[in-house]
Amino acid sequence: MTGAAEVRCTLMRGGTSKGAYFLAEDLPADPAARDDLLLRVMGSPDPRQIDGLGGAHPLTSKVAVVAPSAGPEADVDYLFLQVAVDGAAVTGRQNCGNILAGVGPFAVERGLVAPGDGTTSVRIRMLNTGEQAVARFPTPGGRVDYTGDAEISGVPGTAAPVVIEFPAGRTPLLPTGKVRDTVAGTPVTCVDNGMPTVLVAARDLDVTGYETPGDLEEDRTLAGRLHEIRLAAGELMGLGDVRGATVPKLSLLAPPRAGGAVSTRTFIPVRCHTSIGVLGAASVAAALRLPGGAGEGIARLPDRGDRIRVEHPTGFLDIDISVDPGAGGAPPAARRTAVVRTARKIFDGTVFPRAAATPVPPQGGNDGSAPR
Repeated sequence: MTGAAEVRCTLMRGGTSKGAYFLAEDLPADPAARDDLLLRVMGSPDPRQIDGLGGAHPLTSKVAVVAPSAGPEADVDYLFLQVAVDGAAVTGRQNCGNILAGVGPFAVERGLVAPGDGTTSVRIRMLNTGEQAVARFPTPGGRVDYTGDAEISGVPGTAAPVVIEFPAGRTPLLPTGKVRDTVAGTPVTCVDNGMPTVLVAARDLDVTGYETPGDLEEDRTLAGRLHEIRLAAGELMGLGDVRGATVPKLSLLAPPRAGGAVSTRTFIPVRCHTSIGVLGAASVAAALRLPGGAGEGIARLPDRGDRIRVEHPTGFLDIDISVDPGAGGAPPAARRTAVVRTARKIFDGTVFPRAAATPVPPQGGNDGSAPR
């Protein structure tokens, strides 16, 4: 492992997020030491992250840790870590489908996976949940090519497409066993198609669902209701006390305004997302396929095909989703989920984290005890 005074890092945009990508071997093996280093790399805790790589927002304070897979069913293992901006916290309780878009190209560039001549597919095991994904992207001449004509909302310009497919997961699609629950007096659908998510009709929270993220964040009454719903839903979904967790996410649903299936405003969990996460959108889309959910009477589903367009504050995200509604007492399950993202390498080199804090010597008597 490289010494903590410096470490090799690749900064990449993955989907509508940005993060630092590391080889696992370049980071401390001890989780506490690793997290301390990552906080210093990203510049946390500081609302501006002025002394690190972070961009002062949860969407730009993310980390991917990648290693050769420990098992034959995948090529690489990917651990996603969310680094808090203004708190000294690093959590791995969730996946990130946007940062996932950069894992395959990163693995090829760092020599973990041999590139194909034209296109490369990388099988990825997501360590946060144990689920699998396959990323396919162009590698003409055996080199990753980030240029292309794929366009995704929330990102300027175009880039090469990264097609990500998620096999059917082992996690129950409906963690509570019901398509609709009442939580904190509010009808909701609790769903997990890669991201624990709580769907709520915006009208049930006395908002339209078309407000800007900034306006929603300033609504203190709304914030209080969302906090109450999230804590109760977390317990109901088997996540325990989620006060210090980044899941479940909450997505407000409203009728579509731009030809999609539904309009969303998603909280991650306190800041309102300027778009929507890949796995959050996958969970929303899966829930819309189930009769009786929170989206019933709001969503406008396509007459045919698997594609569902999820609208968000800066555009839309298309998800190909097919769901088995369950029969004979069997629970509903997602059969196939796929999405097109893009990724781009911003820099690759050495990052110099700020110095580790000097331990404070004990105060008190000669025995080293604390003051009484």
